[in-house]
Amino acid sequence: MGNIELRITPRDWISVLLIGMLFSTLLSGFGYYLLGLKPLHGGLFGMALGFFITLFSLMFITLMNRYLLPKIEKHLWNVIAAGFSFLSGFLGSLSTYEALQNTPLEIISAFSAYPYQNSSIIGILTYLIGALMYRFVKARNQKEHVNHLFIQSRVGSLETQLNPHFLYNALNSLAELIHQDPDKAEEAVLKISTFLRNTMHEAPLIRLEEELQNTHDYIDLENIRFGGSIVLNVDSASQFRSWLIPKFSIQLLCENALKHGMFRASDPFSISIRTYFDETLHIEVSNSGTPITSTTFGIGLSNLQERLEHLCGGKLSITRHEPPTYTITLKERHEHPDRR
Repeated sequence: MGNIELRITPRDWISVLLIGMLFSTLLSGFGYYLLGLKPLHGGLFGMALGFFITLFSLMFITLMNRYLLPKIEKHLWNVIAAGFSFLSGFLGSLSTYEALQNTPLEIISAFSAYPYQNSSIIGILTYLIGALMYRFVKARNQKEHVNHLFIQSRVGSLETQLNPHFLYNALNSLAELIHQDPDKAEEAVLKISTFLRNTMHEAPLIRLEEELQNTHDYIDLENIRFGGSIVLNVDSASQFRSWLIPKFSIQLLCENALKHGMFRASDPFSISIRTYFDETLHIEVSNSGTPITSTTFGIGLSNLQERLEHLCGGKLSITRHEPPTYTITLKERHEHPDRR
């Protein structure tokens, strides 16, 4: 009944209300019919009964989860939950009787004669139904929790596959630069340090502006190896800078462009990044390299595709083969809570 065991969403409550009202309406209407009373009156009585029981259940379960259960031993939870479930049915039944007894609606004489006894019986039935609901919600929440842990583990595993060869190349370039230009070598060490710190950051989603900065740092480091021949052009409106995207997603597309699109290291090579909004956010990364000849993603791009799907319902697609252009589409909007 804790965060995992009894976490009931608003959608759950709407479902319980509709199912409870439908069940009690049909059952009460059928009972009235068997007793020779008007089924319509029975249906209305059952509808009101289902509404009041759900109302009290919502109130009591909210009270338990927020204020009572966190302060007591877990072995007492079932006893307290049973008591509150019974009270939901008992008070819901009495409230229904009190609300309808002075209306033209016909009420079963036995209920009018013994309202407390009948309300107690309904309270017991409510407890049994509540116990079944608890088992269902607990199993559903545990499954969702396990799926969440799996996805987080999978995303972490994918992220660790993105940058080892980049680090290897950067360190090799740094070793050469130490002898050629110590000042630039020192600057490169600081950039590598920043880049690695971002790699170790646990959040799988970061702001677009942070990802663009990571990409700038990456290109600066690669320019050590390629003699400054890489030109990075970014066209991104400030209104999108707080959107959250998978970490190292744009950087990976730039890395892929250098790996597969660069013909000669000495030739000028441009990479362009453009963001635009068309019902959702699109991030377009193109380069001046050799055209795309295969529509099959390799390991790096497949990993990025998985992270996009897991983290924000997004996708990666090839939008042009020449010039080579990949587009990230974010289907769900995520923004940083401290948006400026």
